[in-house]
Amino acid sequence: MTIQETLSRAAIAFAVPASRWDDSVAATLSPAELLLYRSNLLGSDLTVTNFGGGNTSAKLGGTDPLTGDPVEILWVKGSGGDIGSMKLDGFATLYQDKLLRLEAHYAGPEDDDKMVGYLPHCTFNLNGRAASIDTPLHSLLPFAHVDHVHPDSIIALAASAGGEAATREIWGGRIGWLPWKRPGYTLGVQLRDYVAANPGIEGVMLAGHGIICWAGSAQACYKHTIQLIADAAHYLNSKLAGKPAFGGAVHPPLPDRAAIASALMPSLRGLMTGARRKLGHYSDDAETMEFVGSADFERLALVGTSCPDHFLRTKIAPLTLDPARLADEAYLTEKLDAYRQMYAAYYERCRRPDSPAMRDPNPVVVLVPGVGRITFATDKTTARLAGEFYGNAINVMRGAEAIGGYIGLDEQEAFDIEYWLLEEAKLQRMPAPKPLVGRIALVTGGAGGIGAATAARLMADGACVMLADRDATAVEDVRAGFAKRFGQDVVRAAVCDVTDEAQVQAAFDDCAREFGGLDILVANAGIASSAPIEETTVALWRKNYDVLAEGYFLTARAAFPLMKRMKEQGGTSIVFIGSKNGVAAATNASAYASAKAAANHLARCLALEGAPSGIRVNVVNPDAVIRGSKIWDGDWRQERAGAHGIDPGKELEEHYRARSMLKRDVLPDDIAEAVYFLASDMSAKSTGNMINVDAGNAQAFTR
Repeated sequence: MTIQETLSRAAIAFAVPASRWDDSVAATLSPAELLLYRSNLLGSDLTVTNFGGGNTSAKLGGTDPLTGDPVEILWVKGSGGDIGSMKLDGFATLYQDKLLRLEAHYAGPEDDDKMVGYLPHCTFNLNGRAASIDTPLHSLLPFAHVDHVHPDSIIALAASAGGEAATREIWGGRIGWLPWKRPGYTLGVQLRDYVAANPGIEGVMLAGHGIICWAGSAQACYKHTIQLIADAAHYLNSKLAGKPAFGGAVHPPLPDRAAIASALMPSLRGLMTGARRKLGHYSDDAETMEFVGSADFERLALVGTSCPDHFLRTKIAPLTLDPARLADEAYLTEKLDAYRQMYAAYYERCRRPDSPAMRDPNPVVVLVPGVGRITFATDKTTARLAGEFYGNAINVMRGAEAIGGYIGLDEQEAFDIEYWLLEEAKLQRMPAPKPLVGRIALVTGGAGGIGAATAARLMADGACVMLADRDATAVEDVRAGFAKRFGQDVVRAAVCDVTDEAQVQAAFDDCAREFGGLDILVANAGIASSAPIEETTVALWRKNYDVLAEGYFLTARAAFPLMKRMKEQGGTSIVFIGSKNGVAAATNASAYASAKAAANHLARCLALEGAPSGIRVNVVNPDAVIRGSKIWDGDWRQERAGAHGIDPGKELEEHYRARSMLKRDVLPDDIAEAVYFLASDMSAKSTGNMINVDAGNAQAFTR
């Protein structure tokens, strides 16, 4: 079913989770492993919780390592973890009796931050995993197993004006209700006291947070959590049945929305100036298209998000754009300026005397009717997660509106969470980003030896990479390998023959839509041929020039418009992979060598033309990169061996090694290091240059 067909029907339904507990697996596990099993089942099911959201705990027996006495230990998800992917070392472990005695230090809500400082003093067995702010929710309850999760269907109840009434209607008093309170020790005390005053309840809805529930065993707790979420989903679906969401559709999805996003994202990215470059993530999923195309879209977007998990990822509110004015640079500039001014005013209204300095005022979420949702952050994973969290917020709004009206976080409460000193301390503890985080590279010939080595070198220092290669199978294999090595978020692949103008443009459009723009182009796709001049056909001549000259021209031409947008953020870099033969004559290789020379001179011309826009253009000239090379695996090896009258096997490698001044092999990784230097800020003041990576060849000296 198409998105258009989906949106012509009633509101999208909430997913209903089902138990995935396997008794045969559980029977083999220790108590701690059962907690991990339960946690992973909950966290890996996106109908139950979102990435990094929710926390689980169990109070388990243990032995004090000093006294040998039996003790009760609280195992609880540690700070910053993800219950879907965590291992046992992701749990904080604390003496339960010490946690209970902490209340002697608590005098009221003003002590919430102070109480966090006492948690490390309760650590069991020197566990280095920091306890989270939600630890008191678990320690102060008397139950052995506790789950606190934030599924969309539950948050829809917790963020609705009709949520408390709906909670009573669904569960008939089995589930309680507590009004909004910021996470911390005070909320834990309120929860404990509420449960004590209402014996027999099976869980509590925490307004604006989610639900917390408990049971006597890991299995019972898991199944209880799943059932409560299913109850909420069934209830909301009954309220949504047969009715359009968000006041009905008024703006259908645009058929060319992917192309629009490819053009829009680099424009926005270039205008989002700041200390660090942004990466983008685009989505046109059915939930987003339903929301941005609805009658109530603008009203609800201004409300912002309601759950702390959502808010911390997506900021106070999204930026909304008019789809009819996306090509108007002045309009985009005005809208971004207005957003930054709005954010600065919000900061000034809400700041406390000890608030941290204002953070980046640029929007995280950008919503466009008919086009979809775009999110920006300083790394790709964070941008993707911000989009997913706003997708959760859309689901929450749909359900909350159906039962009484959506309620966002109070502005001051939102600010106090965003600029919480504990949150600031967490940010300050984060390691410095790698040098190329926030940079986007496109590498042609990305499935070959030099291309793959270059991509790996750039990703190793944080760049996102679009691999472009005409061999669909090979480039996908390389992408899949890099995804395992560096993560799915940072690498994409496009099938691209650099002699095909349409395929080249499509690859750059894909790069813009997948990551937000372009900072680095490595023009590496190549061929090689060897023949005496009288045996060089016009077809062979043109083939060399099509790939090595026109191919470099087409890729550079496609890169320039994207790169010009980044002038105010430090500029961009193009690196051509040339050849020793581009500066030194070669026997029986006039087509190849002269095409390489043409590419080298094209680079000098582009360096001159690109400089006013902050585009640097340089060349790396390799020689005899035999190992791992697709070119040297083909006819080129036989042809060059024939030209030198030697055997094409080991004798050829020895020939080139002996010919070099340093008597060393040149490998793909050596070329990659030179490319990295020219692509990075290490060479920020260098353009129009050539670097030879050939182990020394006097004939190729450039001066």
